[in-house]
Amino acid sequence: MRRLLIKKGQVVQIPGETQTKAYYVESGLLRSYVIDQKGREYIFMFAPEGWLIADSTPPELPGELFIDALEDSTLKVFEKGTEHNNDDRPKLIKRLGVLQKRVIQLMSASAIERYEHFIDTYPNITQRVPQRMIASYLGITPEALSKVKGEKARGK
Repeated sequence: MRRLLIKKGQVVQIPGETQTKAYYVESGLLRSYVIDQKGREYIFMFAPEGWLIADSTPPELPGELFIDALEDSTLKVFEKGTEHNNDDRPKLIKRLGVLQKRVIQLMSASAIERYEHFIDTYPNITQRVPQRMIASYLGITPEALSKVKGEKARGK
């Protein structure tokens, strides 16, 4: 394990790289995402303080995700496939739980339900990231996000 200091906007992983790493966010904020053939960005996950973020591909295969910093960040970098401290297990379980719920919600929940889950999951980052990134994470347009936020404010 090594410590890494990165600046806002710095990319730590691009698709196609092998030997991808896992990152524990000590401070700051990261995100993972893909960009489709039309140039549209789809955010897979945010990682605020205390979260782990990684591409799930095995280290010998090419990664699929971009991972970059949304804020200046301090990270612990782990080689994939190495044994981690048992203290990391609850963080990994939390991450898997969030991802499982996210996939289920993308398949079945309304936009307002997905937004409410986002607020519950990431209560401290709504003011730290642009609305277009939140919309991307939710799988809706920025305009639809504005509508959802308006409905939520009106108590619908």
